[in-house]
Amino acid sequence: MRRVVAALAGAAATAVVLRAWSERSRASVATGEPTTGRWQRTNYRGRTVSLSGGLAAAVGAGTAAAVAGGTWRTSAAGTLATAGAGLLGLVDDQTPDPGAARGLRGHLRALGRGEVTTGAMKLLGIPALSLAAAAMLDRQTSHGPSTPARRSLDVLCSGALIAGTANLVNLFDLRPGRALKVTGALSAPLLAAPGPTGRVAAGACGVLAASWDDDLGERTMLGDTGANALGALAGTALALLPSAAVRTGALAGVVTLIAVSEKVSFSAVIEQVAALRTLDRWGRQP
Repeated sequence: MRRVVAALAGAAATAVVLRAWSERSRASVATGEPTTGRWQRTNYRGRTVSLSGGLAAAVGAGTAAAVAGGTWRTSAAGTLATAGAGLLGLVDDQTPDPGAARGLRGHLRALGRGEVTTGAMKLLGIPALSLAAAAMLDRQTSHGPSTPARRSLDVLCSGALIAGTANLVNLFDLRPGRALKVTGALSAPLLAAPGPTGRVAAGACGVLAASWDDDLGERTMLGDTGANALGALAGTALALLPSAAVRTGALAGVVTLIAVSEKVSFSAVIEQVAALRTLDRWGRQP
């Protein structure tokens, strides 16, 4: 039952924000107010889309995390991770750096020159918040009582998993629905897991479902705000898995994909592999 509530809470919060923003946009059109600006972007096909989808997804993710945790510590941890990632994404969305370097190496090079880009703020801020969230999680472990050293390593790995997943989902937000599908691929297998893992995963799926039509219909986009928040929520579900071996395997997969993205274009790979191309285009406007 808690999983259903978590999914509905995330979906409802997302839908409410999207509906409110949609009404505001229609009112702007009716009164002749400009609809372009800081909340509008041009997507890969040259269509104007709204960043309201990202704001709605971030609100939904934070709501789902607060409902799904079970204990106050886990609820607070999930909310901190998702809301923090979404807020830092919002800063990046609203104050883009003209000509800023892209990718991890680009932002690190900028930092080396003394330039603090909004991307660098995410690069430092999301891991810091994720570590704080990981330290707060209440989780049933599959091993015996934790020693201080094991606990510290566990917090480090779990924090890296939350931050890495937030970054990974954001890397895929280059086509309508792609980041949502990646979130589903990460979260859906966890729905059957007992305890907070399944509930948090259900919340991520609820936000995904509420965002689906507008994102695939190219009316809204997630942007950094929504993609980071959804990724952090999915990463929190992974970090709540009781098996340290499974969490370590998930972290290795996430880190590998992020490293590969520095050298390889995910979009190019998807276009070259028929099965991935079909999945990627599923539900998208022709």
